[in-house]
Amino acid sequence: MAGVPKPSKRSRPKQERAQQTYELLLDVAGELLAEVGIERISTNMICARAGLTPPALYRYFPDKYAVLEALGRRLMDRQNAVLEAWIARHVDGGIEAMSEHVEELMEENAAVTRDEPGAVWILRALHATPRLVHVRLESHRYVTDKLTEAYVRHLPDIDRDALWQRLRLGIELGFAADEMLYEETRVSAEMVFRSVAQMLRAQMAQTLAEGGAD
Repeated sequence: MAGVPKPSKRSRPKQERAQQTYELLLDVAGELLAEVGIERISTNMICARAGLTPPALYRYFPDKYAVLEALGRRLMDRQNAVLEAWIARHVDGGIEAMSEHVEELMEENAAVTRDEPGAVWILRALHATPRLVHVRLESHRYVTDKLTEAYVRHLPDIDRDALWQRLRLGIELGFAADEMLYEETRVSAEMVFRSVAQMLRAQMAQTLAEGGAD
């Protein structure tokens, strides 16, 4: 896609000790991100908190934006795992079962997000930093692909492209509503998840009524 930065070429380490160091750096970076924000966090700050030298960090991350990208990918991967488990639980029950459990998916996704160190600042970085836009976009497209596959299993004749587009819009709405809860104190999570789930069920009902046509 034009204008979307390419992901970092550096791969995740495979040896156990290197993996432990990699995860330590991400955990520390997430904690620092929550404390100081996107602009102030630095590789030197991460190294000092982790008790490592800068060369040790640079084995895994060339700069702080690579660290932020890895934080974003780890969070998105954990969110995606929630989706995959949810689909596995409900896909055999058909369209109705999946539609009736949308709120459950949102609650579980919110829980895993809030368990992530520095989650709110990771999400802000994925929105605000041009070098990181692709991480969120790729993840949300992946979620859309997975949900489309699940629905098409029960709707083989539906317009797949139209279904994908509507699911993509619904996914963006769900994530935006969840992110709002980090800042807006005058609404409850229960109300937000219930309301968004109702809107997504209505959207799916309309899609089915129209046969997936625009």
